[in-house]
Amino acid sequence: MNTSAATQSLDDTQHASSVLGARIFGMPLPVFFIAFAVMVVAMLTDTLPSGMIGALLVMMILGELLGFIGDRLPIVKTYLGGGAILAIFGAAALVYVGWLPTGITDNVTEFMKGGGFLNFYIAALITGSILGMDSKVLVKVGSRFALPLLCAVFFAGLFAVIVGAIMGFSPQDALVVITLPILGGGMGAGAVPMSQIYEQLLGQPASYYISILVPALALGNVFAIIIAGLLNGLAKRFPKLTGNGQMMPGVEIEERKSTFDLSKLGIGVVAALTFFTAGQILGGFIPLHPYALMIILVAVLKIANVVPESINESASQWFQFVAKNWTFALLFGIGIAYTDLGQVIDAITPTYVMIVLAVVAGAAFGAGLVGKLVGFYPVESAITAGLCMANMGGTGDVAVLSAAKRMQLMPFAQISSRLGGALILLISSILVPIFFT
Repeated sequence: MNTSAATQSLDDTQHASSVLGARIFGMPLPVFFIAFAVMVVAMLTDTLPSGMIGALLVMMILGELLGFIGDRLPIVKTYLGGGAILAIFGAAALVYVGWLPTGITDNVTEFMKGGGFLNFYIAALITGSILGMDSKVLVKVGSRFALPLLCAVFFAGLFAVIVGAIMGFSPQDALVVITLPILGGGMGAGAVPMSQIYEQLLGQPASYYISILVPALALGNVFAIIIAGLLNGLAKRFPKLTGNGQMMPGVEIEERKSTFDLSKLGIGVVAALTFFTAGQILGGFIPLHPYALMIILVAVLKIANVVPESINESASQWFQFVAKNWTFALLFGIGIAYTDLGQVIDAITPTYVMIVLAVVAGAAFGAGLVGKLVGFYPVESAITAGLCMANMGGTGDVAVLSAAKRMQLMPFAQISSRLGGALILLISSILVPIFFT
């Protein structure tokens, strides 16, 4: 055997060994595919359990599989968000082509929405990521965040008007029909109340405006995820632009290195659910989204140093557990329950797509540019104050931060989605009468 043939044979053996030794979700491939086969047989025989058990099994198995593939696809893994984007749009595609039974999709949708899995996930992330921070970091970063947020809104609108004018689209429609819904904080906190504002001011039923606003919101979310992946790739090529998940030079948001303790996970669950419920209570008295109130409450108590260190550690460990084990499952659920691929496809006309892209790019550009001026790393500022203003709220925050591989920035992402979304509703109530009455 000549040398080149021997080398090729060795490479083939090593490749085969690498494939056989690969793990999905920490499980050897044969074990994972046994679980996969059980799920498929249950689907085919209509014996998959309803409720949380069946929904979570489908979300974890298929979400982890798509995540595994996406994190290994060239170009996709480097620039387009990798497993995060494939988990979301892979799930949306399965629904769109009808490859998932209706009963399965309905069950997953009910678990995500009616079962509150998305809220459960985000409660863990908000509580754990804030309580796991140094309180001095929280004060230093939070006090500078408003200016990049406002500039993200300004540049998003400016880019939309410029591109719209070039392509023959009116400035009013570019701002009111496309820009505002994209920046509005998602469906529940943005598009729905915005449609009600439009109904009161313009006269058509809210359902009419929802049908106009949703395509912009959905397509904007797609671009936000893609640009997040691109920014992560940019950060690797130009490391001076990024803090690798830290907002400011010399100010680190570190994961706690405390000893793992099963009892702490239980305490972390209670802490996360308690703060989430407290946000709901405050929402009954204060006209802000409960997520925003939850962030404020957790941050105030953290800054005041009134939360016992044992609770801080427990919340941080629970946050790390949830992020590690359920992120791809959640993203798959987002693809089924919140991403209508048909609406995205229907909205794809050259003019519409270019304006939506301009909005998202403008938000990232403005936030990154001004973030640099106030002392933030441009990449982290563009992601949190920019892209997380231009996505679908809580679901979009998870997807964007996953694509950017910066999940520890969730508190700042939620500030953009919730407090920023409230700002957009205020702006829409001012601009609509000016432009259309």
